[in-house]
Amino acid sequence: MGIFAVNLQIAKPMSRPSFVQVRRIIVDTGSEATWIPADTLRKARITVRKKDQSFVMANGEHVTRNVGYAIIRCGKFETIDEVVFAQPDDLHLLGARTLEGFNAVVDARGKKLVAAGPMPAAAVG
Repeated sequence: MGIFAVNLQIAKPMSRPSFVQVRRIIVDTGSEATWIPADTLRKARITVRKKDQSFVMANGEHVTRNVGYAIIRCGKFETIDEVVFAQPDDLHLLGARTLEGFNAVVDARGKKLVAAGPMPAAAVG
């Protein structure tokens, strides 16, 4: 799959959210979580809700990072998800859980996100 980046808007979940721009976040379906620079999350007034969560990096390194909750927008897509407070040497990633919340899939050839279509519901019977 080709690598591409998108621009996002993030905000603290509240009745009148104030969105902050996040530029050039790499779309990474191999990352479960969305990683956004910690200083950007603080600027959006997003607070730590889970301290020192464990993650395994792509190179096998084990790290701990703080996690908060954010409204995330990308074009016509929007969801609420957990976000990782990325440290200076961390990649900035739009992860698979956020993509699922968007109900979006990756168009690798077009290097964009597209609507996934109707979501499955519970079976009848």
